[in-house]
Order: sequence, then C-alpha cells, then structure tokens
Amino acid sequence: MVKVKFTPYNKEIDVLEGENLLEAIRKAGVFIDTPCNGSGSCGKCKVKITAGNVISEDSRHITEKEKKEGYVLACQCKVKEDISVEIPGTASSSMHGMKIEDFSSKREYEIFERAKNQILKCGMEFKTYVRKDYLELDLPNLNDNISDFERLKRHIKNHLNCSNVFCRLPILRKIPQLLREADFKVTITHIPRGVGKTTIIDIEKGDTTDKIYGVAVDIGTTSVAACLVDLYNGELIAKASSGNAQIKYGADVINRIMYSTKGNGLQELNHAVIQETINPLLNKMYMDSGIRKEQVVSFVTAGNTTMSHLFLGLYSNFLRMEPYIPAFVKTPFIKASELNIEVNPETFIYLIPCVASYVGGDITAGVLSSGMWNTEDNILFIDLGTNGEIVFGNKEYLMTCACSAGPAFEGGEISCGMRASGGAIEKVKIGSDYEPIISVIGNEKPLGICGSGIIDLICSMMFAGIIDRKGKIVKNLKTNRVRFDENGIGEYILVFKEQYDLDRDVSITDVDIDNFIRAKAAIYSGITTLLNNLGMDFTMIDKIYIAGGIGNSLNIGNAVKIGMLPDIDQHKINYIGNSSLMGCYLTLMSEDARHKLEEIANHMTYVELSVDPLYMDQFVSACFLPHTDIEKFPSVKKLLDKSI
Repeated sequence: MVKVKFTPYNKEIDVLEGENLLEAIRKAGVFIDTPCNGSGSCGKCKVKITAGNVISEDSRHITEKEKKEGYVLACQCKVKEDISVEIPGTASSSMHGMKIEDFSSKREYEIFERAKNQILKCGMEFKTYVRKDYLELDLPNLNDNISDFERLKRHIKNHLNCSNVFCRLPILRKIPQLLREADFKVTITHIPRGVGKTTIIDIEKGDTTDKIYGVAVDIGTTSVAACLVDLYNGELIAKASSGNAQIKYGADVINRIMYSTKGNGLQELNHAVIQETINPLLNKMYMDSGIRKEQVVSFVTAGNTTMSHLFLGLYSNFLRMEPYIPAFVKTPFIKASELNIEVNPETFIYLIPCVASYVGGDITAGVLSSGMWNTEDNILFIDLGTNGEIVFGNKEYLMTCACSAGPAFEGGEISCGMRASGGAIEKVKIGSDYEPIISVIGNEKPLGICGSGIIDLICSMMFAGIIDRKGKIVKNLKTNRVRFDENGIGEYILVFKEQYDLDRDVSITDVDIDNFIRAKAAIYSGITTLLNNLGMDFTMIDKIYIAGGIGNSLNIGNAVKIGMLPDIDQHKINYIGNSSLMGCYLTLMSEDARHKLEEIANHMTYVELSVDPLYMDQFVSACFLPHTDIEKFPSVKKLLDKSI
C-alpha cells in the first residue's frame, strides 16, 4: 500500500501500488471534472504531483513546461510510491454554484407565468392533489375500544367521505403514541385515490394544515436544478442548483452507461446523483427556508432517459445498443424511502415519463411547459443540452428526435470550457484589432468559457478574420493572441494568465472549435432531418423555443450566424428557460397537468436519426461556418460579404 495526499483538501488515502490516480481521487471523494471518463481525450483531469513520483503516459494536453513542473493527467498515470497531489481550482470549480435558469428574474418570471397560464386557460385546475386535514378523534373508552387505526379510519369515513383508507407500516408505527401525545387531535396528509379511497402519507400532532410543501427537480446530465414550493399557493419558497456529481464519471450519457456496467459503477452513479447532488440541494433549500424535510410530501422530477434509469438505479446498457430499448418509459409511484431521498419518507416520487431511449421526461416536461401542445402554430422546440433533443409540432402532432450534440454546449470537450458557473466567460466580442471584450458570470476572475461564450467567441473570430469558414485559425495574423504549437494546432488566447494570476491561459484551439462545430452541426442537421421526415422546411416554422443549460446569455443572432439555428426571422426565436424544471413544477401543482403530460408522452412520435441516411449527409454539410451551402444563410452571407 502507498499513501496519496490531496491538497488543498487535506485528504489522505491508502491505495494499492500501481492504482490509477483518477480512481484514487474518486475513492478519496475529491471532485474532479472528467468529461471523457478517463480515456485521456479531454485533458480536464490535469493535476500537479508536488511530492513523490508516478508512472505517467505522455499526453498532448500536457506541455513540456507543465511536465517539468509536475503536471500529469490523473487518468493516464499510476501511483508507484507515496505522493502528494495538488488539485487545481479549475479542475473542480464548476461543480457548484452553477448559473441555472430559474424564476427569479423578471424575464424568467414572465416565462413561468406564461406556462402556468397555459394550464389555466385550458380549464385545468391549478392545485395540488395532496391534502391535509385536521381531525379531532373520539377518545377511546371501555365502551368504544376499537383499534387506533380503525378509529382513525372511522373518523375519515364520517368526515371526509373516504371509506377505504390505506397507510404503510411506518405510518402505522407512529399512530399509537402520537395520538395520545396529541390528545387524539391530529393532522393527516393524504392522497385521494379515486372515489372514496385515500392513502395516508403522514400524521402530525395538532393542526398543521397551514403548511404543505413539494419539490420539483430537473436532473440534467450536466446540472441539477431544484425548487421548493408551497403546495397551497404555488409560491416558490427556495431554489438551488449544482453540477450533477455524476460528471466525474463522464460528461455524456454514453460514458456513464459504460461506467455503470463496471463493478459497482451503477451504485456509484446512483449515489452520485442522489446522495451527492439532489440531497445536498434539498438540505440547502431547507436551511434557507427553515422548513423540515418531513414537511415535504410531494416530489416531481424529470431527466433524460439515461438519467432516469440511473436515478432509479436501473441497468441502462441496453439504451446504447441497437435497437436502443429502455427498461421503462413510465414508472409507478415510488416512495422516497426506497431511494433514500431527503423528504418525508412516505412521499411518492413521480418521475415524469420518457418517450424513447434518447428522449426523456425532461423533454416531456419541456413540451408541457412550452404550451406547444395547445396551439395551431408549428413550433420547433430545441433543448440545447448534451443530448440535443428536438420536438416539432403543435396540438395535432408531435415528432421528436435526439441528435447527440455532446457536452460542448456546456463546456465539455473544450480545453478551457466550463459550465455556466462563477468565473465562466458567458459573452465575448472581438474588435478589428483582435482584442476581446468579455463578460464573466459573477464578475469573478475568468477561469474558463461556457457554452454561450463559446458561440459568441467563434462567431466573433469568424467575422474578425481570425478563423476561416472551416473553423481553422488563420496564420500570420499580427497579434500576440494567436499562436501555433509544434504540430501546427492554432490557439487564440482569450485571457492571458498573468492578467488574473491564473494557472493557465484561457484559450480556444483548432481542436476545440472543431468539436463545437460538430455540436452545432448536430443540432442543425437534426432539425433539417426532422422537418424532412414531415415533408416540411424552415419556411413552415412559426416559432422556435430554445431551452436547456446553455443559459439566458445565449445570443440568438450569433447562434444563427455560426449555423446552429436556421436563418429565419429571429423574432420567431425565443429562449424559454429551464423548461424541464417548469414542467416539473406544473406537474407538482396540478393533477390535470400530470394527465396532460402523460398524454403528451404517449403521442410523441420518435425518429431514430442513426438509421436515417439523410442525417449524416446533413451533418457533414453543416460542419462548416455557417454551412457548406452559404445560400441557406442569406443574412449571414450578406454580412460576410460586407466584412471582406
């Protein structure tokens, strides 16, 4: 055994000689970003060996200078003796404090109100199906000596018109002592199930009917967002968000599925999303609001199909293998105690139904909140996340696909990419002198660049003449911000490390740009293929709704200019925030909305792009700025002609 010490975390563990350093980091409970899940391709697990030696493989991500300073890729080295390892701040900075779209800003509040009004205009009830009722039971005596539970059921039958009353063992265990401590004056929390039936999920002393809470959670591949809700009036009591702790096992669903098949991988992924992500967010909201977890009696969550499987701890390998079959698309109600979620243990967990292997409940929830199911307009709904799900349709039909955009929109596969958290560059402009003007989340020192910033950066570089339309950095520019390595790979320096005392420059390379062009091409070609399957084209789109983790800072004009979105009237394109979280909220607050979203899931037609011959042709054509056929982007062509 050898010792591995981690700074600045002041942690130390014993590992076997020859063990992979990345696995040692994971065992120590130290978070480190590993989008490629240890394949060595992303370079994000860069660490510094400050004492001792390791057996390390060479990597293009480690320069000769860094190698001399002790830097290695954790996934590409083995421990051979006692060592000390320094985890750079950039390796773990984006896990918490992510800029998740919520309902706090005026814009988001308006989007939220619009989604809520969609439900109300359709005559749906906007109130929770969970009930609280105060009961004053008859005291037992020798003449009335029925059991405590029968006494409770008798009162409920006489006063609440429920003849069939159910509860589970944990509630039954509470009843004897609690009734007597409360002098038989109690409040029950229950869920009516059809005519004359109800299930008790909690019992409390006295009258507590004024307080009842629920939680909505969006489980994204990259980030998780949650809100705590007053179930009586729909008020948002608290909100919280963070990176999904599963990130350390890979940035995309395929890497995580593969990891889940190894050893205890499935249990580790389930633990990461519940114990390391969701429960800490819940406890933060409880602390912020002064609410006890026992008061939370309703829980609605959504995720893509892989996230839903991993949330439940289900084997998911068949999702990535043809014919791509999920274990489920709709689950029965599950108790919180079965998943060890930090709410009232008798709370039912409602997981929003999925559609197919790569179109999950987050899209069902997004379609619900978008209102496209209730309009005659042709709506294009795009979730700009790792999977790049697209839905097209209206009240008559809904067709959907997923186009494997990858993690680039959220900073993955980009050397200085990061998620939209404090220190991320979210907006960029470049002048004719090749000098950038940047905007950083939280006004902190820039640590990296997130999805919206990358779109701005690539667009600005194209119009400033720093890159050509293939996305390659132009040589012989008169600026110190462009440099080339020994292999001819170009790099544009956005922030010099000396400016802010950083560990490294913040830059973008030819390889990064190529990765991002592939991601934007996947979205554009997915849209084109989906419309083609319907015999339609861009002129038939009435509105485009953009959702997902790319953030409120998305510059729609720049997204069109690089060829990610079709070149249509930009007034038709709107960002609608975290539509999945909004859909969870609506489902939490309205049983009618829950019925509607199940109807939506049942009526969506899924198109498998991997077997559509048109998709790959469209994808290859879209791997250009903005496209190989510039005539498809007339407004961009006009601007490019002016800039020449």
